[in-house]
Amino acid sequence: MIVAMSMDRRELADFLRRSRERLVPAEVGLTAGPRRRTPGLRREEVAQLAGMSADYYVRLEQARSPQPSTQMLAALARALRLGDDERDHLYLLSGHRPPAGRLAGEHVRPGLLYLLDRLAETPAQILSDLGDVLAQNAMARSLLGGVCTVSEYGRNVVWRWFTDLDQRHAYPEEEHEHLGRVHVADLRAAVARRGNDAASARLVSRLHEASPEFTRLWELHEVGVRRHSRMRVRHESVGLLELDCEVLFAPEEDQRIIMFTAPPGSPDLDRLALLRVVGDEVFTG
Repeated sequence: MIVAMSMDRRELADFLRRSRERLVPAEVGLTAGPRRRTPGLRREEVAQLAGMSADYYVRLEQARSPQPSTQMLAALARALRLGDDERDHLYLLSGHRPPAGRLAGEHVRPGLLYLLDRLAETPAQILSDLGDVLAQNAMARSLLGGVCTVSEYGRNVVWRWFTDLDQRHAYPEEEHEHLGRVHVADLRAAVARRGNDAASARLVSRLHEASPEFTRLWELHEVGVRRHSRMRVRHESVGLLELDCEVLFAPEEDQRIIMFTAPPGSPDLDRLALLRVVGDEVFTG
């Protein structure tokens, strides 16, 4: 089903303002000057770079403008140096759908499940775009633990990260802030792709109610689809593992396979091999 899109003026205004404030003048060929008080670029500078009137851009940031055209959005994306995910987010907030984003729901195609089963030596999960764990192989259960299917959001990785702090014990404390921002930026992109539908709106609302930390990170308005990263996770039996997280997207783009692999030649290869042997066992000595 294709979700009808409408312009979200308040969110668009916030995203434009925060994107403008994050830019350093030198990044766009401007001189900061000794009297600059505004963080990032000034509104009139963005308007000039985008080739539009300063008055129109001001109205965009004040959430009182008419809907911008796709040509104007393309110019704004260039002026603000937006990445692909941020550019798509800009279009979606403006009521224009980028050329992707059909939703498959919770049904996992048999081909994806077959692929998951074939990854016997690699921890792997299938997640929805909102962070629900739809399926995982035995290695993933051994590495990351099982998921709860009884509570409303027991299988949602974003919900568990911000509401069940025990979930963080396996990750080095100095990386908690970064991992939280990754979760929020990925969820922000998914919410916009869905057109702020009922499921995504409810999840975000519940997260705001449950976690001041989530609210703080959400207000940064950072956007970034998770595609690949490196993380460290501690398993009680095999110790600390440093793993590459590779993300493969299903054609519908609202489901993804995440594979956790050890860097070639690293000692983590041996730790993953040991994990295959010990499975869910925990040795207490």
